Amino acid sequence: MTDFLHLVKRFWDVTLAARLSPREQAEVAELLNPGEETNLFWDQPPSDQRHGLVAAREVKAAHPQRDDLARSALLHDIGKRHARLGPIGRSLATLLGQFGWTPSTRYATYLDHGPIAARELEEAGVEPLVVEYARHHHGERPNLISPEDWELLQTADRASS
Repeated sequence: MTDFLHLVKRFWDVTLAARLSPREQAEVAELLNPGEETNLFWDQPPSDQRHGLVAAREVKAAHPQRDDLARSALLHDIGKRHARLGPIGRSLATLLGQFGWTPSTRYATYLDHGPIAARELEEAGVEPLVVEYARHHHGERPNLISPEDWELLQTADRASS
């Protein structure tokens, strides 16, 4: 039941997400390194930008000096944009993926967004912590990320969903 309620909440978050305000855009700009990293963030739909920003704020509140952790929260879902799915498609992909069925390439892309994001971030020269969090954020903690940092990132991701 919890998974279903999470899906319903996420559906409405995606459906109703507003573009970031100029103040929020400035907040994002302070966290990101100029160049490809910035382009990857702004290439996302508003709902994913907002989700990343909310997660990054949670991380920054806990560790104000750890911009690497904030960037991990901000950029972890950039691979989702390749699926080009709206709220209904995202919900269906998640539901069907739980049963091991992906009826289209777009659904498979959505479900594989972590490794896709990691490849792009790696190519952009982003620090390994950010890459590894994107790659593994729906799985097990990689050795590169401390248990404390992992728990903070996971908590921020859940809180912003």
